[in-house]
This record gives sequence, C-alpha cells and structure tokens, in this order.
Amino acid sequence: MNSFYALLFRQKYITRWGLMRSVTRETLAEHTSEAAVIAHALAVIGNTVYGKSYDPERVATIALFHDAAEVFTGDLPTPIKYFSPETKRDYAAIERHSIERMLSKLPPELRPTYESLLTPTDVDSESVKLVKIADKLCAYIKCLTEEAAGNREFIAARKSTEAILDGIDSDELRYFRENMLEAFSYSLDEL
Repeated sequence: MNSFYALLFRQKYITRWGLMRSVTRETLAEHTSEAAVIAHALAVIGNTVYGKSYDPERVATIALFHDAAEVFTGDLPTPIKYFSPETKRDYAAIERHSIERMLSKLPPELRPTYESLLTPTDVDSESVKLVKIADKLCAYIKCLTEEAAGNREFIAARKSTEAILDGIDSDELRYFRENMLEAFSYSLDEL
C-alpha cells in the first residue's frame, strides 16, 4: 500500500516535549513546519548577507522531512535519546529502520526523491548543518515562548539549548540571533 503521505500526515498526532509541562502543545507537524521556515531563512541569510550559495528550497524541504521517522518512533525526549553511547547508537538504528519502512510505502519510482530527503548524503552536508541549527533554534524558541507565558518548566532547557547554540560557529546563526530572535519573546501587540 502506498501510505507514505498518509503516514506523514500523522505527524499532527505526535506531541513533542513529552517530559515537560507545556503552556502550548506542540506537534511534530508544527515543529517540522517551523524548522523548515527557519532553515530556509538561514539559507537566505547565508546567500544574501554572506555571499554563500545554498539552495534555500532544498534546505527547507530537507527540514520539512527531518523528523519523519518519528511517525513510527514518536518524539523520544533528548535526555533519553542521548542517555549513553549505546542508547544513541540503538536509537539511530531504529530511526534508519523507520525511514526504510516509510520509503517502502512509496511506489518505487518515487522512492529516490524521498530517500534523498529522508537520508541526505554528503552532497547535502551544508544543507543538513543548517537544518540542525534550525532544529536547535526551534527548541530555543519553544523555550522562550514558554517562559514568556510564565512557564518556568523550560528554564533549564533554555539554558542548555542556549549553550549548544553558543557553541555553534555559524554566520547565519549569529545573524539570526542578533536580528530576529528577540521578537519571539514578544506578544502580538508588541510585534
């Protein structure tokens, strides 16, 4: 059965931040959409401000599919996913199996296109780096918005995510943080 797209649409049923009390529920579908927007922005910033040559549409599309395996695995909390080297290795194997299972739900002629999105190769390494940065920025933005809503539950997560972002050497990330990030803490009237 060609159920690949139906499976992707199930992302709306997967709740993120399962170990945290959230003011605003976030689904995997919302997250991948937001990650695609941020990844696209980083690529545009790289091209426009720093003279790089990213393919913003490719970057955004990779981001849109970056957590597709979670249709089968759910959103495993980061502390569990990276608990130990063995856990990290085993979870990576589970993700690979989930991706293979998803790809098997496509007609053979469509598989190569989606395989390149679900398992980008070295050709896409720069795009994948931007997607990973966008993914971390989305986590940080979630923390900021939860704190702005008075939820202290996300303070430690914000601090640890901020430390990760601080350790990333990226012109695009620096530019985004300096010029766009603050607005995510504002209310609609303030925006």
